[in-house]
Amino acid sequence: MRSLKKQTALLLALLLAAASLSSCGFENLKTGPVSKEKGNVELTVMTMYAGNDGNAKNFRNAVSEWQKKTGNTVLDTSVTSDEAFKTRVKMDYQTGAEPDILFYFSGEDASVLVQNNRVVSLDEIRTVYPDYASNMKESLMQPSPVDQKIYCIPVNGYWEGLFVNKKVCREAGVPIPDENTDWDTFMGMCEKIRDAGFTPIAASLANVPHYWFEFCIYNHQDPETHPVVPRNLYDKQGQAWIAGINDIKMMYEKGFFPESTLSAPDDETMRDFLSGKAAFLLDGSWRVSAIEEAAENIDDFCVTFVPGKNGRKTTDIIGGLSSGYYISRKAWNDPEKREAAVNFVSYMTADEMVSRFALVSVTALKSGVKLEQSDVSSFVSSALYMAEHASGVSTAVQDYVPAESRAPVFENMPAIVKGLTPVEDAIGEVIKCIK
Repeated sequence: MRSLKKQTALLLALLLAAASLSSCGFENLKTGPVSKEKGNVELTVMTMYAGNDGNAKNFRNAVSEWQKKTGNTVLDTSVTSDEAFKTRVKMDYQTGAEPDILFYFSGEDASVLVQNNRVVSLDEIRTVYPDYASNMKESLMQPSPVDQKIYCIPVNGYWEGLFVNKKVCREAGVPIPDENTDWDTFMGMCEKIRDAGFTPIAASLANVPHYWFEFCIYNHQDPETHPVVPRNLYDKQGQAWIAGINDIKMMYEKGFFPESTLSAPDDETMRDFLSGKAAFLLDGSWRVSAIEEAAENIDDFCVTFVPGKNGRKTTDIIGGLSSGYYISRKAWNDPEKREAAVNFVSYMTADEMVSRFALVSVTALKSGVKLEQSDVSSFVSSALYMAEHASGVSTAVQDYVPAESRAPVFENMPAIVKGLTPVEDAIGEVIKCIK
């Protein structure tokens, strides 16, 4: 197993590579084993390309193109990614209602699918289709913790960063955070923004608390120690979790989140950010396209680093390759669906297709990201700048915690920040569930 230091260096190199643009277009789409023969197969496909996901439109367009090329059809059951989605996926696979193709997380979240032999490994697929995913670097494809085999073929990775409504900051009289902004300074900015009548941070602690969970804990660690799950409340990781969640509680008590943060859906807080009611949004690279499309004036927005403290530099970020396509065992064992399933995933993970989805995020492509050369907005430029100037990268620690084990913190965050559930009790329950 690679050391965390090597993993950090590798992810950083990926982010730096992703930030460079090339002049290659999409005219020579390499789609792997896509047959020219017209087919008549229907595939059920479930992805996270739905709702506000910035690549939802790209996915719909790609599906339409594939259907025209092959004559096959796709029953798209994509939904927005959240904890309910993860529960639904596991239930579908347990009851035999799984999709033929699933775009899902790698790592611990998919362990039950591997353990129950419900998805097919890269090695097995290559016994029939030797060129499958041959355009990808296997060293960057995350193996399953169950058997160390690769099941998930990634499209684009991710980074998480601080999205900023610059207009709100100007009106509140605070500067735009940058790589030199530390946590205490950021907290002072939030106070001024609150006092000026705006919401400092657009976030739903009821629906998606995990972004602030990650960075507030990260603030008490570093890129090497962050992706390590605590064994007890008293080790370094346990203490970091306690301190980080207490920071979230403090932010809530100071009124830095929306008044509706304990009940509002994610879409509502996103609208607050876009409409100029809130200054900051902590989210991932997948939001770039959605914000570009929805913003009235994209120059009013930028992406920057999440201010850090203690062991984490402000320029230390969270990122990696944590999701991709799986082919179900059910589809693989169906003579009519097998080739169509391989065909579809190969099309969706071709070099130029991945480049459409990647934009400013990381990939496992051997050839690197290929984007059409064009003028990019100041907003996209800021995202590229952040990726290029990252000093360290850690994967998200939640990826190492089974979904059901996160509930005492994630689903209970409203009670935690209101003081109804002690922080130590919630974390202790997570540790107990993991064991």
